Amino acid sequence: MKHSLLIAGYGDIARRAALRLESHTAVQPLSRRHGFDLDRPDTLTALPQADAVLHCAPPPGSGTADTRTAHLLAALAKGRILPARVVYVSTSGVYGDCGGARVDELRAVRPQTDRARRRVDAERQLALWCSERGVVLVILRVPGIYAADRLPLERLRLGAPALRAEDDVYTNHLHADDLAAIVVSALEKDAPAGIYNASDDSEIRMGDWFYLVAERAGLPRPPRIARSEAAGRIAPELLSFMSESRRLANRRMKEGLGVRLQYPTVFEGVPRPLEVQ
Repeated sequence: MKHSLLIAGYGDIARRAALRLESHTAVQPLSRRHGFDLDRPDTLTALPQADAVLHCAPPPGSGTADTRTAHLLAALAKGRILPARVVYVSTSGVYGDCGGARVDELRAVRPQTDRARRRVDAERQLALWCSERGVVLVILRVPGIYAADRLPLERLRLGAPALRAEDDVYTNHLHADDLAAIVVSALEKDAPAGIYNASDDSEIRMGDWFYLVAERAGLPRPPRIARSEAAGRIAPELLSFMSESRRLANRRMKEGLGVRLQYPTVFEGVPRPLEVQ
């Protein structure tokens, strides 16, 4: 008999994971397309029973609380659905700026944006709900996800600037296919509970990342500017990412979840020009 899995938020990563699971798992997506809306609790009144829950849904776009996670957990409780485990795809942004330091899972969270505060709120809600019910919880803290169809090509085509080397920050990455494989490992019944940095082995600064993508795509390198010039020339959301620098340690992920990365660094994962669409 197939295991049953509820997937909240059926986007790119959820679909990639579902393809890996379909031979032995019955997947029920919870998304607007499938008649479920995490912003409307009235659509969550008839959730099916499930052995596990994969939570990939992002928080709402404003505020510091994740109401979508609150609605999901309330619906599970109301429907008396008690999964054996929950896997949550969170973000490494919960750590905030670490001054380029290497960051493992023992580091305290210090979110510096409302976007990251909503993720911290979701993690705390899930930890309390699972602890009270004896449910295994795995939290994957994920950095920038990329793939052939998830590259900053439009930004490069527009000539948007990057920070000069002396002002630049470390950025972390993970190929979408590797994240899907990590999710599948985290769903295994013997995968240890806990928090994992789900990141590759790259140690690269953001400007060098843009240079790599530009080279592989046959596009001009972006101009480099001083941080003092950035406010007027770089979009606020991207500038917020450029204000945080850290290098994620992924040893716990590799050892605890038995992960072997298909793309250990962005140099293996970013496709060559003829493969870029």
